[in-house]
Amino acid sequence: MSEYTGKEIVVLEGLEAVRKRPGMYIGSTGNRGLHHLIWEILDNAIDEHLAGFCSEIQKKKKKDGGICIEDNGRGVPVDMHPTKKVPTVRVVYTVLHAGGKFGSGVYKVSGGLHGVGSSVVNALSKKMIVEVKRDGMIYRDEYKNGGKPAVKLENGALPVVGKCAKKNTGTKVTFYPDEEIFETTVFKADVVKKKLKEIAFLNKNLKLIYKNEFDNEEITYLEEFGILSFVKYINRDASVLHKEPIYIEGRSGEIEVEIALQYTTSFSEQINSYCNRINVVDGGTLVTGFKTALTRVMNSYARELGILKEKDENFDGKDIRNGLVAIISIKHPDPQFEGQTKTKLGNTDAKTAVEDVFGTEVQRYLDKNIDLLKKILDNSLKSYNARKASDKARTAVLKQLNDTEAKSKLASCSSKNPEECEVYIVEGDSAGGTVKTARNRKTQAVLPLRGKILNVEKASLEKILQNNEIKAMIASFGCGIGDEFDINKLRYDKIIILTDADVDGAHISTLLLTFFYRFMPELIYSGKIYRGLPPLYKVDYEKTGAAKKTEKASAEENKRKKKKYSEYVFNDFELEKFRKNKDNKIISIQRYKGLGEMDAEQLWETTLNPESRILAQVSISDTVEADDITTTLMSTNVPPRRQFIMEEAKYATLDI
Repeated sequence: MSEYTGKEIVVLEGLEAVRKRPGMYIGSTGNRGLHHLIWEILDNAIDEHLAGFCSEIQKKKKKDGGICIEDNGRGVPVDMHPTKKVPTVRVVYTVLHAGGKFGSGVYKVSGGLHGVGSSVVNALSKKMIVEVKRDGMIYRDEYKNGGKPAVKLENGALPVVGKCAKKNTGTKVTFYPDEEIFETTVFKADVVKKKLKEIAFLNKNLKLIYKNEFDNEEITYLEEFGILSFVKYINRDASVLHKEPIYIEGRSGEIEVEIALQYTTSFSEQINSYCNRINVVDGGTLVTGFKTALTRVMNSYARELGILKEKDENFDGKDIRNGLVAIISIKHPDPQFEGQTKTKLGNTDAKTAVEDVFGTEVQRYLDKNIDLLKKILDNSLKSYNARKASDKARTAVLKQLNDTEAKSKLASCSSKNPEECEVYIVEGDSAGGTVKTARNRKTQAVLPLRGKILNVEKASLEKILQNNEIKAMIASFGCGIGDEFDINKLRYDKIIILTDADVDGAHISTLLLTFFYRFMPELIYSGKIYRGLPPLYKVDYEKTGAAKKTEKASAEENKRKKKKYSEYVFNDFELEKFRKNKDNKIISIQRYKGLGEMDAEQLWETTLNPESRILAQVSISDTVEADDITTTLMSTNVPPRRQFIMEEAKYATLDI
């Protein structure tokens, strides 16, 4: 056993920690993490807009691969920082948790509260250039190789590289992602455009200019009506009950509230919530306040207009929200988030503010629009009657979930402690048999599915509940579904989707995720859903050593170099890096296309062992995009799906 002393403790200074563990800061080193770099720099510019100092932001894709984001805000301070003794702009871009958002003086309302964005982008870039316009001067700083300053200070100050009008202020950041960190450094134009459009909806009258030097494309996003236009955009292909959305705005104390809503003929509801224009995907108190006020107001009107008789029970909240699409946007001076993923707002004053503003203002609106009110109540009554009629059928189906057949598919684990238990969902009995053999029987359960589950986007709830594979999942999880869902009854801390790395496996994963998203979204929001990532390759190799062989090399050293080693590689990016490593001589590469190609020992070592496996937690960063893509890919409407596939095909990799 090697000696364990202080010498073995490595301290990563400055931005080294970010480069060592980029996933902790941006989620991944894939496409999503790459685009996150843009969002971080954009956040700073948008905070200037929220503070009332920025009216225009330009985002440019340069021919040399760089991304340039420029705003006309106040410009990052360039004076000497009181404790770091270097220009403040250099502190902002090289020191984690440095920013003007921690106190209450600089930014009254802010979206990015962690102060890590700018420095993280710098750490993960091979080059970054920052230009600041302040007080009639243009200052320039540059960083290379992960945030190392490349500009020499002049008497402790940044050099002035030009002059401008005193009223001409702002910050321009140009960065070049490091290809040694990211699996790809190719930004998707469509992803960026969609994000800019959403930002424009959430920031009324903010001009966003998209430029692409590759094809000379330029688009300006400017939304005069904000979230009202956002709701129209979401429902652009939907059949709506009323042409113009309802728009409500007001203030309660220091909290500003904006709500836009529109009813469609759909059976689902979609409520998208934002705090300081950050998507709060798991809702929280602001959504609770909205639902409470809407339910109270609509039931009051239903009684007043005689739609509900004295003997009738009130409409359920879900009856009233049937077909509803709503955007809730608030500005809060001190947002407090709950949960590990920080996607749920916890401020009680946010609930009070939304409930007060919406409850008061929507009544004023509906008093003047009685025909619209009657359409909404009519829609609620239809949902109410349909729910009552289907309750008996649904109850009968749910009772079957306790029968022997539904549970027979599950190979349960011996532990009854949900905090230490996990269940693997695998495709087919063959893969299920291998996983059952390889697993830890105390804490790991296995649920094999036969074939592909039902596409829930195209089916009624009754049909969904009659599907054997779905019944098996509901019975195994123990937390129910729909109105009976209770996450506190979940029997497992992790639900892990484990499918083959082929087209069928990807399709099965998509069907499962669609089911969870539509009928058990709390599992995703609570971080309970994961994808198991088995390796794609097993590489056998010899270590050659970087130094040239000499006659004096010991026999033991030569023997060590010729020893055969094996390593599992999880994607093509890692394999390519392995190929480029001159210290390794590859002997053979085995490609795994399915779990059945691994024996139980290999499967445990690579995919099941908590100490060595890789799991990808499923999360939702943008509820609008998640709903849009799910509907596009899984619904019966073919033209939007065909267009989506054609647009995304150029980014796909062929697996033969």
